[in-house]
Amino acid sequence: MSTEQHDADAYGQELAAISHHQHEATAARFTVFQALAAAGIGHEQADDIVVKLEAGAVAGAHTWISESSPPHKSEPRFEDGWFAGVRDVASYLLRIADTTAHAGRGRAASSAMLVAHLQQPASPAPAAPAATAADEPAPAPALVPPLEAKDVLAAAERFPWAVAAPGTRHWPDGSDFLEAALSAVGDEERAGYIERLAVFVEEHRARLEELLRTHGPGSRPASHGRYALVGQPETLVILERMEAAPFLLRGRWEEELETVFLDDLEFAWGPRIRLSR
Repeated sequence: MSTEQHDADAYGQELAAISHHQHEATAARFTVFQALAAAGIGHEQADDIVVKLEAGAVAGAHTWISESSPPHKSEPRFEDGWFAGVRDVASYLLRIADTTAHAGRGRAASSAMLVAHLQQPASPAPAAPAATAADEPAPAPALVPPLEAKDVLAAAERFPWAVAAPGTRHWPDGSDFLEAALSAVGDEERAGYIERLAVFVEEHRARLEELLRTHGPGSRPASHGRYALVGQPETLVILERMEAAPFLLRGRWEEELETVFLDDLEFAWGPRIRLSR
C-alpha cells in the first residue's frame, strides 16, 4: 500500500470516527434541551448552558494540547518545532472556544419545534378486525421521517435576502449540492429539519447578507469564477450543515463532488471548524 493510500485510509477512518461523535453529540444535545425544557428553563438560558458546556469541552482540549510534550530526548530543533506547533494549535482552539461560547443561539427553540412536531397525533387509521395473538405481526421498525429536497428548497427560497435572484445564480439546478448536504442530516434531525433551517437562517441573517454582498453573483471574487455556490438556495443547507456537522458534510461531499466548491464556500463563510486542506 502506498503512503498516499495509507494516508487517505487513515483520514477516512478519522472522518468516520468524528462523524460518529457528531451524531452522538446531536442526540445528547437534543436530550439535554428536552430535560432543560421539562425543568422550566427557557430557550435562551438553555442555549447559554449548552454552549458553555461545549466551549468548556474545547477549552479542555486546549489544556490537553498545551500541556503535551515532545518525545523524550528529542533534538532541540525538533522540540522548537513541536512547541511552535502546539502554540498554533492551542491558539486556534482558543478561538474555537470563544466562538462556541457565543454561538448556538436558536438551537433550543429548534429542538422544541422538533419535539412538538414529533408529538403531533397521527391520523386515525381505519379500524381493522381483531386478530388473535398468533396472528399478531411483529412490530414494524420505526421509519425515518422523509425529508423531501423540494420542500427544503422551497423553505430556502423564502429568504430572498440570503439568496441571489434566480437569473443571476451560477447553477440553475443545484440538486447535486443539495443532495450532498441533506445526506449529512442525521435521522434524528429529519423530522424538524426545515424548522431548524429557518431558525439558522434567521439567526445568521446579517452574516448571510454580507456573504451574498461580498462573494455572491456580481461581486469581484465571483467574477474570477470562484465562490459559485454563494447565492444558491441550496447553500443555506450547506452552511447549516457546515456549522452543525462539518466532518460528516465533508465526508459525504468528497464521495460525490469536487471539493473546490466546498472549500471556497468554507473560506468565505469562515465556520468555527475549518476543514479545507
